[in-house]
Amino acid sequence: MSRVHDALRRAEQTGALDPNAPDQRAAGRSPAAAMLDPQPAMQGLLDLVRTIPYNPSPDALIIDPLHPHEAPTEEFRSLRTRLNHMQSLQPIHTAVVTSPSPAEGKSFAATNLALAEAQLAGNLTLLCDFDFRRPIVHNLFQTDRSPGITDYLQGKVQLHEAMRKIGDTNLYIMTAGEAVINPLELLNLKEVKHMLDKLPSLFNWVILDSPPLLFAADANLLSTLCHGTILVARIGSTTIDSMTRAMQSLCQNNVLGIVVNGARRGELYSKYTYYHSYYSPKDEKVEEATETEPES
Repeated sequence: MSRVHDALRRAEQTGALDPNAPDQRAAGRSPAAAMLDPQPAMQGLLDLVRTIPYNPSPDALIIDPLHPHEAPTEEFRSLRTRLNHMQSLQPIHTAVVTSPSPAEGKSFAATNLALAEAQLAGNLTLLCDFDFRRPIVHNLFQTDRSPGITDYLQGKVQLHEAMRKIGDTNLYIMTAGEAVINPLELLNLKEVKHMLDKLPSLFNWVILDSPPLLFAADANLLSTLCHGTILVARIGSTTIDSMTRAMQSLCQNNVLGIVVNGARRGELYSKYTYYHSYYSPKDEKVEEATETEPES
């Protein structure tokens, strides 16, 4: 946890944030700033979120829940298992997914990880597009970019209006919102931290897609506001030097792990075809097979 978060917690414990203070909205504050006050209604907020059909873009490379034995789905299940195990050992609920440079698969990893988490019963998951410079989540799910996060942070919409629920799944998304000319200045607003502190009361996982570390300071700032950071590297693209510089750029040591992207399709399918060829739902017994644990 960041020192800012620790300071905020101490302030709450000492009463610096008075729960009996007058309603901040009545004083003309934005909906985002009003989250400074305890809001019991937060628990009913999800009932107000608009539901949109699950209609991913054909070019989105999103894992298919109807084909659970395909290699990409298994890889993200493996990543999900490891993260959930870490969560059982320490309170981790918010994670930034980023990469050293563009085109290394951070949005692909963030989206599919969120989908994999949402496939678990009762595991409410929120995918947030904090890449205000080149947002993509709204395109992946074929929905509007706005209203979204920037609209909420500027006080133009309520929090539930910046969210969408994806069909009858456990997945919710927050799109980037309208374009802004000062993304980093917007991320420095205290409302960002208060929002990220409140969201875990609604979701088991809050996954943030952010800009690359070496091309903008946004991900560095977001990593200080979240419980952990996941780095994405692409085989044949990410260099040791860029990964080293990306790690050194982080303000605190909260890296949860590195996801290696871009493995050859043949390598993955050869493993999973071998394993799942033994399984038939009609059989009374399942023959044993040995599988090497996949690298995420």
